[in-house]
Amino acid sequence: MPILEAKNLTYTYSIGTPFEKTAVDHVDLEIGQGEFIGIIGHTGSGKSTLMQMMNGLLKPTEGTVLLDGKDIWEKGADRRAVRFQVGLVFQYPEYQLFEETVYKDIAFGPKNMGLDEQEIDRRVRETAEAVGLREELLQKSPYALSGGQKRRAAIAGVMAMEPRVLILDEPCAGLDPKGRMKILTQLHDYHKRTGCTVMLVSHSMEDVAKYVSKLLVLSHAKVVAFDSPSAVFADGDRLEEMGLALPQVTRIFHALRAKGITVPDEVYTVKYGAEHLLALLREGGGQC
Repeated sequence: MPILEAKNLTYTYSIGTPFEKTAVDHVDLEIGQGEFIGIIGHTGSGKSTLMQMMNGLLKPTEGTVLLDGKDIWEKGADRRAVRFQVGLVFQYPEYQLFEETVYKDIAFGPKNMGLDEQEIDRRVRETAEAVGLREELLQKSPYALSGGQKRRAAIAGVMAMEPRVLILDEPCAGLDPKGRMKILTQLHDYHKRTGCTVMLVSHSMEDVAKYVSKLLVLSHAKVVAFDSPSAVFADGDRLEEMGLALPQVTRIFHALRAKGITVPDEVYTVKYGAEHLLALLREGGGQC
């Protein structure tokens, strides 16, 4: 049984007004326990709306969201408990920091779960370490942190609830390449260590390609692909028609194929690409 499932999921904004718009259109989706899913799509494709429905923040116009096979909107469902199990990190989460210290900010979620002080302390310190925040920063004001540190503190606040599904909406938005790489590496390590399900929304396929096990591609409110990165990137022309920029290394390999050089068309990481080019060189250059 999938841990999280969408059935015929639809959400329409401003129904009955001139501004009516369907942001998610009859989506069916199954998310397995322990998967690392990347969600990509052009601006307005429905990524954020879909994630907010999966977390129970938005009630579907049509369809259902199932957590462990149970409709999260059925009568009597405890959606507060759902949000502890399906944690959502909004885009620019540092704007939601509000406590006097970093420690208190990270502890806010666990405290609202009714946990005892010892368990709260464990979670705060473990998640702070997981996102690369030094212990001495915990007693500082969150407003005294750098931009990247604020972002990591906000992410830690959701991680500290130890959700079974962690959803992150553009967690690297606005960060420089070094900051993006640091957060993505920490999320990858967190996923491997905890075995939780991670769903990562991003505009950048460069960001998600290295880490995810599957890619969900949205376009105009619909799912157009949900498969392994290699299978998704193999159909590069279709992705570019949707306004999605392929990873640079993928574009390079597509250009090599166009010149008649026998290389795979599903390359999406530099490491994978380098292995194939080295193999060609060992064989005497192939057709190069």
